[in-house]
Amino acid sequence: MADFNEIINTRRSIRAYSDKEVEDEKIEKILRAGMQAPGSRKGSEPHEFIVVKNRDTLNKLGEIKPRAMDCNTAIVLLANIDRSFYKAVWQQDMSAVAENMLLEACNLGLGGLWNGVAPLDEVMDPISEIFDLPENVKPFCLITLGYPTEDSTNEFVDKYDPERIHYEKY
Repeated sequence: MADFNEIINTRRSIRAYSDKEVEDEKIEKILRAGMQAPGSRKGSEPHEFIVVKNRDTLNKLGEIKPRAMDCNTAIVLLANIDRSFYKAVWQQDMSAVAENMLLEACNLGLGGLWNGVAPLDEVMDPISEIFDLPENVKPFCLITLGYPTEDSTNEFVDKYDPERIHYEKY
């Protein structure tokens, strides 16, 4: 297990994966990390997940989000609006879930990519159709996972830019 600073500083969007299958134990650890994310209020935890390994389903997702065809495992992050305390800010809760999951993937030696879905109806609607989601469950994003290829790895890139920091006023 890497130290937290190393994980934060090396996690990158990985788009190229080897054919090696992602182990179920690692998928469970990633899901657990997502579920540890804070909710917006009073334990509000709208998150639900669909783990996708079936090639036909990945290909269907790939027609909407092409990177789904490049992996052998994807997780669709869903928000059950009925369980969201602040109905208008469920995307904030889900963002914390997604980042926790991507950090854990890096920690486990995997690559991951956050494929945006919400708030675009033209992306959300076909994903909802693929999985026959009820009206109160909204797709938020798709995380593709896998073992990075040798030329696509998590590595440190210094992004610190003091020009973007403002104190007390802009």
